[in-house]
Amino acid sequence: MQFFIVILVVIALAYAEDEWIPKTEAELEVIAQECLKDFPLSKEQLQKFSSFEYPDEEPIRKYMLCTAKRVGFFTEHEGYHADRVAKQLKMDLDEAEIVAINDGCADKNVEGSSADVWAYRVHKCVMASKIGEHGKAYFQK
Repeated sequence: MQFFIVILVVIALAYAEDEWIPKTEAELEVIAQECLKDFPLSKEQLQKFSSFEYPDEEPIRKYMLCTAKRVGFFTEHEGYHADRVAKQLKMDLDEAEIVAINDGCADKNVEGSSADVWAYRVHKCVMASKIGEHGKAYFQK
């Protein structure tokens, strides 16, 4: 019986670690600051980034990868999680719409690109979708 309980606890802990929870504004700010410290951007790059312009430049890609990974939007073994983006931004999009967007932007990185290039490529696709439109409106508030 004790062995059975231990197995259930291990399974519950494994499931809990996989459960993704949206971040608070304070958590997002800390993540952004930590990533800026790790991957500094110039004033011009920061201004562009704040204006939803994402030039294909290594510092921008590295910063985007850092924030996407720390927020939980991107993992190097699964790629982008558009469903998490939608949950984070509290979008009223239908789950089927989110799945369609995710499938349309899904990228298994068959090219073997570095993680920052891969994340950037998928981010550009997601930002060109309804999720991106909602995201821009959310962050402009």
